[in-house]
Amino acid sequence: MWSELKKAIATFKIPADWIGIRAVKENVTTRYVRDGLPQANGKTSTTGAMLEVMVNGCLGYAATNSLELPSLQIAAQTAYKQALAASEWWIYPFGESERPQVIGEYNSPLLEPLDALSPRDINDLLVRVCKTLKVNDKIVQTTASANTIERETWFVSSNGSEVYQNIISLGTHYGVIAQDAGIVQQRTNNGWQANCYQGGWELLQLENLWHRVQQIGEQAIELLTAQECPTTRTKLVLAPDQMMLQIHESVGHPLEIDRILGDERNYAGGSFVNKTDFGKLVYGSPLMNITFDPTVSGEFASYAFDDTGAVATKEYVIKEGVLQRGLGSLESQARADVPGVACARACSWNRPAIDRMANLNLEPGNASFTEIIADIEHGVYMESNRSWSIDDRRYKFQFGCEYAKLIENGKLTKTLRNPNYRATTPEFWHSLIQVGDASNWQMYGTPYCGKGEPNQAICVGHGSPVCVFADVEVFGGGG
Repeated sequence: MWSELKKAIATFKIPADWIGIRAVKENVTTRYVRDGLPQANGKTSTTGAMLEVMVNGCLGYAATNSLELPSLQIAAQTAYKQALAASEWWIYPFGESERPQVIGEYNSPLLEPLDALSPRDINDLLVRVCKTLKVNDKIVQTTASANTIERETWFVSSNGSEVYQNIISLGTHYGVIAQDAGIVQQRTNNGWQANCYQGGWELLQLENLWHRVQQIGEQAIELLTAQECPTTRTKLVLAPDQMMLQIHESVGHPLEIDRILGDERNYAGGSFVNKTDFGKLVYGSPLMNITFDPTVSGEFASYAFDDTGAVATKEYVIKEGVLQRGLGSLESQARADVPGVACARACSWNRPAIDRMANLNLEPGNASFTEIIADIEHGVYMESNRSWSIDDRRYKFQFGCEYAKLIENGKLTKTLRNPNYRATTPEFWHSLIQVGDASNWQMYGTPYCGKGEPNQAICVGHGSPVCVFADVEVFGGGG
């Protein structure tokens, strides 16, 4: 692949300042079982390339589903003409500092290759999951799925970049719906499609798999007779699987620099954060330490280079509560004069890279789960996201969870159903009073973060320990 792509760049007869080719080959499989019956067994494959051309400080783009030289040449010409036409009205002129020369390779951690299990093996396991989930006749629906992605990317440029990345990932999901008379409850494994990681089939066959499957079914039944979450202001303890959503919506999206610049307001909204806030805004309490870290082994959005070749490194975006840098590509950093990260990412070969969060993690503190609960006289502990609502500026939000426990005198007591909480982003993060340690730090992911026009659904990862927030408004389903 290298020789073909480098040869293509050498043959382009266009007076461009810089040319890049990002070629992608991707295979996706989907296995889905409902109520013990297979519903989907599919495989899709796609191959293509995005041509990016810089002319007079402007970038132009064109994609092709053929890696043959004539197709690449046509795409390069199209991108050149686009960039040349746009250069009369550029907002900010770019140069090679936004497209530096990089050379390197990245491969996902892998113990058991994706061809190690046959479709029959996978379906048999998912059928068994569904049967194990049905612990009671009040379980009216069971679902289980396993999806894989294998993506190879080659990135070459006219200034000598050569990057190869092979990302292999597995996402699993299982859950139930329970019903008794007019009461309906759902329980899933950490929320919808939250168990997404880089790696192979070793991620599916975990030691505690069948215990966890059984537990999900039992907790769904438990919720049918649980009392409604009370409406009150109290200490809120969030499990890592709900912290994933909290970080994603109230930290990740508002820190995307293209939103702050106004690029995304037409579709996905803007941000309450301003360009002048970086280095100054006290986003949360001193216990709040958020890192952008695509270097975490096995996390869903790990990589060594973003899709424009920027080198991925661990960076604090919020340190001891103070906003440090944004989630912005090299172009956005130049436009906004704000420090950013290597986060120019595209969902496929037929989309240009835009500002996207990748792995965004809350760093662990020093409290065990037992210590956290023991310190609370009254509070509510919540797990697994069920619903979310947040405004266009990522300021005011309301989130719901699947499962909760009342905390009384340092102990988890009654199970609560329909738990919800609401706040504003600054108020909420300023109320962070305790952060769990490495023993309760867990990472999750989602393949469905949507953004951009045309839309791009992309993989992101989030890790967090258990966290405690003071004086938060919580309420039940009727609130």
